[in-house]
Amino acid sequence: MAKYFNVNGACRPGIHYMVNLEPKLKEIRTMIENGQYFTINRARQHGKTTTLRALADYLKTDYTVISLDFQRMSSLDFENESAFVNALAREISRRIQRMGDVPDDTKMKLLELAAGGTPHKTRLAEIFDCFCDWCGCFPKPIVLLIDEADTATNNQVFLDFLAQLRAAYLDNDVTPTFQSVILASVYDIRNIRGKHETKAALRTNSPWNIAASFRVDMGFSSGEIAGMLEEYEQDHLTGMDIQELAEAIYNRTSGYPYLVSGLCKYLDEEICGTADFPDRKQAWTKDGVIEAEKLLTTENNPLFQSLTGKLTDYPQLRSVIYELLFTGKPIPYVPQNPYIDVAAMLGFIRNDNGTAVISNRIFESVLYNLFISEEFSESIPRRTIHHRAKGVER
Repeated sequence: MAKYFNVNGACRPGIHYMVNLEPKLKEIRTMIENGQYFTINRARQHGKTTTLRALADYLKTDYTVISLDFQRMSSLDFENESAFVNALAREISRRIQRMGDVPDDTKMKLLELAAGGTPHKTRLAEIFDCFCDWCGCFPKPIVLLIDEADTATNNQVFLDFLAQLRAAYLDNDVTPTFQSVILASVYDIRNIRGKHETKAALRTNSPWNIAASFRVDMGFSSGEIAGMLEEYEQDHLTGMDIQELAEAIYNRTSGYPYLVSGLCKYLDEEICGTADFPDRKQAWTKDGVIEAEKLLTTENNPLFQSLTGKLTDYPQLRSVIYELLFTGKPIPYVPQNPYIDVAAMLGFIRNDNGTAVISNRIFESVLYNLFISEEFSESIPRRTIHHRAKGVER
């Protein structure tokens, strides 16, 4: 199967053109070796799942890695403590049953918990006792990865689970537990709360306040983009100027993974073969990138849908973005400002030497066009009323 640029789901090295993730994986491994628990919270389609899958493979020689995806669990699995323990044990059992080095006692205990086979309601303490026994007798350190963790953030049982992980982390010098726990999400798990908690409780009693800061840059540099283009060039011999193209793609995307792959996919599959760009040599040029950008910005893809949908969910965010797009007034990048914090967390803005700026040129175009279109739509009823009124006067 020929490789291609992927924008749907996680990327796989064998079938997709990808940047080399090893430098990022090395940084994350250092955090794991230091026994840190942390959250990878980045905006939608920022490469979190791809990174977690690559990390699991990268660590497998020296660690036992348990990779979970909370999207596999239904809302019923978070209804109460017993249901959550059953579902969590089921998902872990699914991952470890074929691992020959996992103790049989651990496998059996998890199967019992998954089946709800105890005479009383299963408790979190039971599965954590199982974790402690497993970690205490196991020769390889165990790393727990949970993708889409914010799927569960509106459920008290998940907060209780995080509190148990926090307690296990704090007692790790007495009772062995996971080497590291990594949660991947859009929203910052450190700042979640239950449905009935107050904001004051949120700030002082976060269930995940032991999480280390995650500072690994998940975006792609122009050099990393160039590495991906080199692989493509080896396969297709376009004669492109790799460094020039990498810079052009970076300048428009600021390295946002989905947008990088999206531009490349358009160049490869849509631009090439058109009247203006009859072959790959013509397509893989700066002019081709500009044409690919035009196509991408007019696409109604899931990323742009999510981006614009957040403007409805967070009305104050809309005001921040409008100010940045239309007034030219500099806004200080102050993460303690909740609107700046949310805008950055959702991928709208980035920190440019202490000033908040729109994350990349493509987002800038999409958001600008959206606001202009909305203002035009809102003016139609006013114009219609005005014309009707003039007709009555006549």
